Amino acid sequence: MQLNVETLSFINGGQALVLALMLWYGTHDGSPHALNGLRLRAAALLLEAVAAFLLAGSQWVPPHVLLLVGNTCNLAGQALTVVALRMLLKRPLRWRTALLLGVAGWLGVTWLSTAHPNYLLRVMFGSIIIACNTGLNIQALWGGCRKRETRAQCLLLWTYFLSIALLIWRNGSLLILSTPPQGISTPSPVNVIYVLMLGIQPLLASVGFLLLYNEILQRELYELARIDPLTGVINRLGLLEASQVLLEQARAKQESIGVLLIDADHFKSINDRFGHDDGDRVLLELVANIRCMLRGGDMVGRVGGEEFLVLSPSVKAPDLLALAERIRSAIERTSFHIAGQAYALTVSIGAAIAEAHEPDMMAARRRADVALYDAKRAGRNCVMIAAQ
Repeated sequence: MQLNVETLSFINGGQALVLALMLWYGTHDGSPHALNGLRLRAAALLLEAVAAFLLAGSQWVPPHVLLLVGNTCNLAGQALTVVALRMLLKRPLRWRTALLLGVAGWLGVTWLSTAHPNYLLRVMFGSIIIACNTGLNIQALWGGCRKRETRAQCLLLWTYFLSIALLIWRNGSLLILSTPPQGISTPSPVNVIYVLMLGIQPLLASVGFLLLYNEILQRELYELARIDPLTGVINRLGLLEASQVLLEQARAKQESIGVLLIDADHFKSINDRFGHDDGDRVLLELVANIRCMLRGGDMVGRVGGEEFLVLSPSVKAPDLLALAERIRSAIERTSFHIAGQAYALTVSIGAAIAEAHEPDMMAARRRADVALYDAKRAGRNCVMIAAQ
């Protein structure tokens, strides 16, 4: 088989088609934004496959169809890729910008193909549009390569840098050639190398998309294992890991960590009287009240039922007691609306200080638990701090 533009375009079209099918049918789990991003990328590959097959059949396809339909598919594919990548990364989609670039690119290429035919100007103008789309992708990926858990972004970033380098090489080659080709299908080393490299980029980009999708799934699974599904705060496992990190930081600074164990008073009566659905809504409002009282570095987690744990780094006993009292007072003042009725809720809080020299947070947790039971025996709706 002779290695020419038509042959390479046919191979590129087949590759893009296979990649599109792999992305569409090979992924079926994960969050909607990740799946929708891959679906859009698959649609972009289908459009690129159509453009490649048109170029492969340039001997039988009318020139105006090749130019207008092929460029439409390529520009639409680029716009969809911009939106797809940003959807995967949860970035602003910039679909209006991508749409405007696509329309401007189509109008410019059409004008330079029909009203004022000039192949070199058409290539340069098209390259500017491609570079702008590629710049949007680079902007979305920029900074992510520094994180170890986002290596897929590095692959995609270098793929798009390769795209920019290829555009610069192609335009520079056309400018310095004494007899540049007058069309993409014209037999020429520049065209052959360009089409060959053009086929490698979708492969690298699609591998990057799949790796990015896998990283997103892994991150979601990691978060699901550490986030309480009802309240959205971290669970026991998340608290265990976070407390160890905070303790290591406290050791480095020789500071203490405040521990608050918060329990809703007589919460079982709410579930018995109104049902678990209304009880869950009360828990959500309770968590919102706790969060409003916390500092930036504090964290709250659910340890079970209606019991919550607050970790507050770099505090002394008086400050911890003041924080606990603010939380208790805020919840006491809140009217919890259940089934159209206002309902008062109080909490009992046990406090303890974890010193930097302690091997882990378990001893402080146990002291806070003892203090919590002291608060309940004292009549509830109060704060007790454990002795060191």
